[in-house]
Amino acid sequence: MLLKKVQGSGYRVQVFILMLCGSLFSLPANAQCAMCRAVLETEDGGQKGEAVNDGIVYLMAFPYLLVGILGYVIYRMMTKKSKEDPTSAHQP
Repeated sequence: MLLKKVQGSGYRVQVFILMLCGSLFSLPANAQCAMCRAVLETEDGGQKGEAVNDGIVYLMAFPYLLVGILGYVIYRMMTKKSKEDPTSAHQP
C-alpha cells in the first residue's frame, strides 16, 4: 500500500501532500468535441468562440455551486444538531 496509516495527523499530512502533488502534475488533453472544433476553426469573427467559452464557464460553475450549497446545508445541520444535543457539550 502506498500510504501507511499512522497515528495522529501524519496520515492526513501524507494524503494532503499526495493530493497536492497530483494536482500540480497533469497530462495535456484535447477535450474539445469535434463539432465545437469544426465551428470554431471556420469562424472568422470570433463571436462564436467567445460564446462557446462563456458557455463552458457557465456549465462549469454549477457543479461547484451545488457542492458548496450541499456543504453549507450539511454544516448547518451538524451545528444545529450539536446545539440541541446536550450530551455532546463538555460538562465539568
